[in-house]
Amino acid sequence: MAAGPSSPTDSPTADDPAPTGRGSRTGVTVLCAVAALFLAVTLFGGHDPSSGTPSAALSAAPSTAASDASRPPRTTQAGPSASAAGRSSGQHLPRAKPLRLIIPKISVNAPFTPLAIGRTGQLEAPPADDVNLVGWHAEGASPGERGTAIIAGHVDTATSPAVFAELGELEEGDTFRVTRADRRTARFVVDSVETFDKKHFPDRRVYADTPRAQVRLITCAGDYDHSAKDYTENLVVFAHLV
Repeated sequence: MAAGPSSPTDSPTADDPAPTGRGSRTGVTVLCAVAALFLAVTLFGGHDPSSGTPSAALSAAPSTAASDASRPPRTTQAGPSASAAGRSSGQHLPRAKPLRLIIPKISVNAPFTPLAIGRTGQLEAPPADDVNLVGWHAEGASPGERGTAIIAGHVDTATSPAVFAELGELEEGDTFRVTRADRRTARFVVDSVETFDKKHFPDRRVYADTPRAQVRLITCAGDYDHSAKDYTENLVVFAHLV
């Protein structure tokens, strides 16, 4: 999520902080969270100059119009019994609020905050002042519930790496877990880790509901485009409940 980084020729201001280096991958660091909703604009479209953070967040790819298919699905409460669903579409857990995301490989142990859809039709971003925080689309599936759960996190801020700074280090077969309010732990295995140009973001593949309990971990990736004040790509981790 772009936090108003300065251009190569501009001097930093309170609302346009100077980016710091994030290694050889991009050479710049800006406040960046993740794609999750509303494809009518680019990721995190809209900058709020009063706060130095975007006023609306979590879009994935440009489109001329938003549609229901481009939004993370709402949770479907009705469905087959747990035993029937388990036989036909894999195991799943009942709906429950997620408490912490734990990814041992990249040393993530972060609390959750619920993310709602704002007035603009975009999913709100996690608060920018906490680098160790992830958000989940609270109107969609909860992690472990049947369906596609969306978990969003910042990759960095104007001053430091954030919770999903090393998300791209995950590989197929890696595991992570979500502790939940029902005292159960949902354990997931990574199916793939993929990077998509925002202009060709596969919104249906990423957001479409599924008969299995699946999770998408999403953040920014690629180079930072100073003119657009945005990263050029999105990183998506596809995973399923085990």
